[in-house]
This record gives sequence, structure tokens and C-alpha cells, in this order.
Amino acid sequence: MTRKKSEKMRGSKTHGYGSKKKHRGKGSRGGVGLANIFKHKRVWTKKKRPDLLKRNTGFKSLRKMGIRPKVRAINVGDLEKILKNEDLRKEIDMGNLGYDKLLGSGQISTAVKIRIDSYTEKAGQKIQKAGGQILTNE
Repeated sequence: MTRKKSEKMRGSKTHGYGSKKKHRGKGSRGGVGLANIFKHKRVWTKKKRPDLLKRNTGFKSLRKMGIRPKVRAINVGDLEKILKNEDLRKEIDMGNLGYDKLLGSGQISTAVKIRIDSYTEKAGQKIQKAGGQILTNE
């Protein structure tokens, strides 16, 4: 039969609760209600009631909230791979493939007309150098 903790801890000053100030219940709180929690029980407050530590008010940007528009982009070098899979078509609508923007990384050797919402200056130069053309959906 196992003994109760209070029996096991006879002779121990703190009964396994560390310093003599610990394990005093609400007495260590220092006031009524949530008074003084910002000094004494900071760790408890962070874990159990983090909403009490929030003192920020005002505008919160959409970017911080994670509600910014997602732009699906593709590089010119990756476009070359798509062209090989699409049997070297002459005109490609990137909106149908799910892309919004064309970026300039990589190389392209095939002349192709591309219809896309937006593109970088470098991407436009590379497409024109290969003999292609970029049409915007505006």
C-alpha cells in the first residue's frame, strides 16, 4: 500500500514545492482579481492567458494578418519546360495554366506568344530576344 505524499514528505521543509514562498495558492498573487499578474506570474500569464498581455490597439495590416493576394509566378526557364510538354505551341495563355506573373530567371530558346497578367522587364527582354511576344490581359 502506498503512502500519501504528506506522509512521505514528513521532515521535508517544503514538501517538494521548492522555495518556501512557492505553493501558496492565491496568496502569491498580490491583490484581488488579476491585480499584479504583470509582475509576479508573468510565466503563467504568457502560457494560460496571453490575451491579457496584449495591449496593442489600432490598425493591423492585411499583410501581417496573412490576407495578401497570392501571386503565382513562373520563371522563363521553367516556361521552356512547359513548352516541351505542350508540343511547342505558338501561343500560351498562362492564366489558364494558373500563373499570374512571368519572372526573368533562366533562358528560353523558343519563339512563343505568351498571354499573361504581368511580367518583369528582364522576362520581357528574354522573350523578345528569343523572337517571341508577350501580350497582357488588360
